[in-house]
Amino acid sequence: MFPRVITSCFLITTILQTGQFALIETKETVWAAVGDQASLSCRLTEDKDVLQITWQKVHPVGEKNLATYTKKFGSRVSSGLEEKMDFQYESLQSCSMVIRKVTEQDEGCYRCLFNTYPKGALIGWTCLKLCELHGPFIDVSRSNSPPGSVVTCSATGRPVPMVTLTVLHQNLSFSHYNTSRVGCSVSVQTAALRELLVIVPGLTETSGDGLDVEPGSSSIIVGLSVVATLLFVVCVSALISLLLRKWAEKRYFCYTISGRLHHFSKCFNQLINICMMKISLYHTGRKKMHWIIWRKIIFIVIPL
Repeated sequence: MFPRVITSCFLITTILQTGQFALIETKETVWAAVGDQASLSCRLTEDKDVLQITWQKVHPVGEKNLATYTKKFGSRVSSGLEEKMDFQYESLQSCSMVIRKVTEQDEGCYRCLFNTYPKGALIGWTCLKLCELHGPFIDVSRSNSPPGSVVTCSATGRPVPMVTLTVLHQNLSFSHYNTSRVGCSVSVQTAALRELLVIVPGLTETSGDGLDVEPGSSSIIVGLSVVATLLFVVCVSALISLLLRKWAEKRYFCYTISGRLHHFSKCFNQLINICMMKISLYHTGRKKMHWIIWRKIIFIVIPL
C-alpha cells in the first residue's frame, strides 16, 4: 500500500508543475556572446496575486538566489552582484533580468519564481548559452574540370553558423571578367555579422599540354620571343665584329714586328759583311777605304 501512495503523490506533483509552467511565458534558450549583455525574462499569462518575484541560478547542488522584487521593497540584488546584474523592468506580472558582460561562468539555467497567494510559487525556466563564432575563412583553388575557380567559405562556432557566399557580379561565370570579388558573411544568433571580401583572379585557358595560359597571352609570348631573338642576333653580331677587329689588330702588329725583325736581320748581316771586309782590307793594307766603309755602316744603322 505504501508504494502506491508514493506513486500517486508523484503523479499529482508532476501534473501540478506542468500546469504551473504553462502559466509562465519565457524563452527556453537565450544566446549571448562572451562580453555581451544577456536579458532573461518571464511573464505570467494570467493575472495572479503575486507577492514576490525571485531569480535563481541553478547549480548541481541546488539553487542560488540572485535577485528579488517586491512591490513594497522594490528590487534587491544579492551582495557582490550589483555590478553584474539588475532588473531591466519591474512588474509583479512580468520581470526581466539583465546580465552584464557575460562570461563562461554565467552559462547555465535560471529560474524565475512568482510567489503567489494562495497557490504558492509559479516557476519558469530559461537557459543561457554562449555563442561563439570563428571565421570567416575563405579558400580559393583552381578547377580543371570544369575550368574555373572554386571559392570555399567556412566558419566554426556554436550554434551552427550561417554562411553566405556572394559574387559581386550579376553573371556568375567568372570567365567574363579579369577578376571577381567574392564576399563571405557569417553569423550566429546574436553575435555581430562578420564579412570578408576576396579578389578572385580571372580564369585561365588550358592549352593542349595542360598548361595554364592567360587569355590573350599568346600574342604577348610571340612578341617576347621575337624581341629575344633580335637581341640575341645583335649581341652575336657585335661579338663577332669585336673579335674580327681584335684579330686584325693582332695581325697588323705581328706583321709590323716581323717586318722590322727582317729589316734588322738584313742590316745586321750587311754590318757583319762590312766588318769582315774591313778586317780583310786592314790586313791587305787598303786603308783608303776606311772612311767609305764607316759611312756605309752609319748609313745602314741610321734607318733602324
